[in-house]
Amino acid sequence: MAESVKSDGKGDDRIKNLIAARKSLKLSLEKSKSLGLALKKAGPILDEMKQRLPSLEAAVRPIRADKEALVAAGGHINRAIGPAAAVLKVFDAVHGLEKSLLSDPRNDLPGYLSVIKRLEEALRFLGDNCGLAIQWLEDIVEYLEDNVMADERHLLNLKKSLKGLRELQSDDERAHLDGGLLNAALDKLEGEFWRLLTEHSVPLPMPSSSTLGEQAVIAPSQLPVSVIHKLQAILGRLRTNNRLEKCISIYVEVRSSNVRASLQALDLDYLEISIAEFNDVQSIEGYIAQWGKHLEFAVKHLFEAEYKLCNDVFERLGLDVWMGCFSKIAAQAGILAFLQFGKTVTESKKDPIKLLKLLDIFASLNKLRLDFNRLFGGAACIEIQNLTRDLIRRVIDGAAEIFWELLVQVELQRQIPPPPDGNVPILVSIITEYCNKLLGDNYKPILSQVLVIHRSWKHEKFQERILVGEVLNIIKAIELNLETWTKAYEDTILANLFAINNHYHLYKHLKGTRLGDLLGDSWFKEHEQYKDYYAAIFLRDSWGKLPGHLSREGLILFSGGRATARDLVKKRLKTFNEAFDEMYKKQSSWVVPDRDLREKICQQIVQAVVPIYRSYMQNYGPLVEQDGSSNKYAKYSVQALEQMLSSLFLPKPGRYASFKGRQLSDKFNNGVADLRRTTSAVV
Repeated sequence: MAESVKSDGKGDDRIKNLIAARKSLKLSLEKSKSLGLALKKAGPILDEMKQRLPSLEAAVRPIRADKEALVAAGGHINRAIGPAAAVLKVFDAVHGLEKSLLSDPRNDLPGYLSVIKRLEEALRFLGDNCGLAIQWLEDIVEYLEDNVMADERHLLNLKKSLKGLRELQSDDERAHLDGGLLNAALDKLEGEFWRLLTEHSVPLPMPSSSTLGEQAVIAPSQLPVSVIHKLQAILGRLRTNNRLEKCISIYVEVRSSNVRASLQALDLDYLEISIAEFNDVQSIEGYIAQWGKHLEFAVKHLFEAEYKLCNDVFERLGLDVWMGCFSKIAAQAGILAFLQFGKTVTESKKDPIKLLKLLDIFASLNKLRLDFNRLFGGAACIEIQNLTRDLIRRVIDGAAEIFWELLVQVELQRQIPPPPDGNVPILVSIITEYCNKLLGDNYKPILSQVLVIHRSWKHEKFQERILVGEVLNIIKAIELNLETWTKAYEDTILANLFAINNHYHLYKHLKGTRLGDLLGDSWFKEHEQYKDYYAAIFLRDSWGKLPGHLSREGLILFSGGRATARDLVKKRLKTFNEAFDEMYKKQSSWVVPDRDLREKICQQIVQAVVPIYRSYMQNYGPLVEQDGSSNKYAKYSVQALEQMLSSLFLPKPGRYASFKGRQLSDKFNNGVADLRRTTSAVV
């Protein structure tokens, strides 16, 4: 039993030990669980601490840096901060100008220009000092990097920023320093430049073409002085910023448009006419006369005004600038069209009228020679100079060629039949008129100058006697033509009338002229005598024969009886009427163009025929008037006969001709020297 009690005591101890072990194990498990939870919570904290360690390390790095390096860093930083702070201050000032620069310049142009100037100065400061500030900042970054005094990432960001600032220092990027503010302000200045020009450029009130030559000096359409000063001020700022080209384009566009508007009143559509739009110079003769007046007016008033205005506005920019501007205005406003029209005239077919028109063109150009040299003499006007020289050469060559060919053309007309109506050949009337004009005060000096220049190009001399001699040779050729044509008529009576007309024409139209003075009094006396001689023969051989048909022989009433007398009167009146009708019918188609000469010839015919007819009818008319067929014999009353004879030789309307000669040489562009006036065609 005692043993039993003893064994029960040992069992209890084992149970207690197990219970104690169980408690201990349970406690350990709870502690492990708590530790696991604690470790789980500590993980993120450790990760955060791991992430913060580099920055903490960087933060404490200066503490670990060398003491001398730390002391030196302060100086480097102070030197970099000063320029950088100044640059930032100027940047702030630039942005402070933005409101003023985005306003309208017209409200206060001087103030606006002053603000732009301040902006330019600020940008120059930034351009000059940004580089210095960047250099100092780069130095301090390099110092911090070398002495391991800053975080590498921070230093990398700083380097990247400084690199961007450095790139802004290039010429292409410097304009972005103000965010485009200066360009916007300059755009507004260009707009103000355009506004000032357009509002004050008014077309010049133009006179009519008919009164153009009577005008005195017309006030040019200049700009007010105050406007010119504003334009100059704007150009000054734009020039500083290399923005002149657009303003020059604006100026050229506005002012050339203004000149064109002024010229519109002159109706210059004819300047655009092409060589295919007219047959000969005569069809545009009126335009050529207008051309000279219009060109003179345009040069002396419009282009002269633009020349002075260009000088006033652009004088501070230099000669090349304002002359270049003026040359563009002149070209766009119409000077080239004037020159082109002259060239078109020179390309037309050759005829005598063209000679005078070419001389007119030369006279106009020569009159404006000094103006052209002054206005268009600069290098900028080289196109105008070349076109002008080309036109002058064409005019001189063309005029000289036609003049020297005139004699040949007159000689070529000799083989053409004379006018069928006995009229003055148009060749004669044209050439005598031309020779008169060529030696007159208006054309002789011009023609002489043209021929002098033309000869000088060939290194030949020209004397006035050559011109006079050539004209006299032309008149001699005309006389020889008249002699040939007179002999060419089959009807000698018509030949006599032709001779009367032409000798009188030469006498009347050359007497008292410069050419007439050269021909001399004996020349005129000779032609007057020829005219009288042929007039006498004409009357004798034609109308002078009619009275012979009214013979009184055998009409004494008591010799043969009344019936016999009546038969004789009838027979003689019938013969007279037949001869009269035949002659009147034939000569009714003949012409005496000069009124005085025509009236004189008709008067002579009336005097030769009517008095005898009147007397005959008074004495013997009653013999036939009592007859039932009296109208057959007493066909004309004295008044009717006189009226018919007085109405002879009247010019016919619609007379025209083409004066054409044979092909002379290859010098003629059209192959035929076409003087376009003939002696033969009559309608």
